[in-house]
Amino acid sequence: MILILRALGVGDLLTVVPALRGLRAAFPDRPLVLAAPAWLGPLVDLIGGIDALVPCDGLAPRQLPAPSVAVNLHGRGPQSHRLLRSAGVAPMMAFACREAEHHEGPVWTAEEHEVRRWCRMLSWYGVATDPSDLAVRRPPPRSVGLTIVHPGAKAPERRWPVARFAAVAAALRGRGHRVVVTGSPAEAPRAADVAALAGLPPGAVLAGDTDIGDLAALVAHARLVVSGDTGIAHLATAYRTPSVTVFGTVSPALWGPPPDRSEHRPLWRGKLLDVTVEDILSAVDGVLCAPTP
Repeated sequence: MILILRALGVGDLLTVVPALRGLRAAFPDRPLVLAAPAWLGPLVDLIGGIDALVPCDGLAPRQLPAPSVAVNLHGRGPQSHRLLRSAGVAPMMAFACREAEHHEGPVWTAEEHEVRRWCRMLSWYGVATDPSDLAVRRPPPRSVGLTIVHPGAKAPERRWPVARFAAVAAALRGRGHRVVVTGSPAEAPRAADVAALAGLPPGAVLAGDTDIGDLAALVAHARLVVSGDTGIAHLATAYRTPSVTVFGTVSPALWGPPPDRSEHRPLWRGKLLDVTVEDILSAVDGVLCAPTP
C-alpha cells in the first residue's frame, strides 16, 4: 500500500493532481491511500485513481495505516515526515530534511510553482509526471452558465474588499451575467454583504449551501469565475472554466494557473489593493474572448 500525505485544502489538493497521477502510473497494482481532510472526499473521487481516503486534517499525531511506501506531498518536514514515519518503517519519498533525519531526496526550493515542486520531488525518485495534467472529472451539472463571484479566502491577506467584489458583481449583472456568490459556511456573511451591495436577487447567495462536490459541479459548468487566490480558482483551472483571480502578496508564478492558458487571467500588482474593479472587468473581457480550449 502506498500512503500519500496531503492534509491541506482544495487548492493544495488540486495542485498535486499531476503527482497523484504519476504515482498511480508508477504503482498500478498497489492501493493508493490518501491522508487528507474527509470533507475533500467528493473532490478525491473526481480526481480518480485513489483507492481510499484516510481522514487527516493537519499534522497532529494520529494513527495512519502502515504503508509499504510513504509519500510526503504535504511539506518539507520535519513534522510531516515524522507523521508518516509514525505509521511504520517504510521507504519514504520526500524532500531531504535533516531535522527529521531524512537525508535523501531533493532540496526544497522556496521560489517554485506548487505543481512543479511535487513533480520535481517525485522525479528524483524515478516517478514520471506531467505537470500539465490538471484536469479532473466533470460532474453532472447543478446549473449551467452561471458567473460565480467568490469573495472569501482562508487568509485575510488574500481577501479583496467586499465593496470591490460587489462592484464587479453589479457590473457583470448589468452585462447580462447570472451572478451567484459562493463561499464556505463561515464566509456566508461576507457573501451576503457582496450580494446586498451589488443588488443581486434573492437566491444569489450560495455560500454555506454547497459542499465541495456541489461547488465543483457549479464551476465545471460555469460561464466565469471571479475570485481571490483560493481553492475555487484551482477548480476553474481544473475545468478550464474562464477565470479572473486576484492575487495578493503571493505571485501567481508560485500558485497561479499555467501561463499558456488564455482562459485564465491572474491579476497581481504586488499589493492586493492595487488591483482595481476596472482591472477585473478588463480581464473578464479578455478571458471570455479567449478561444475555447
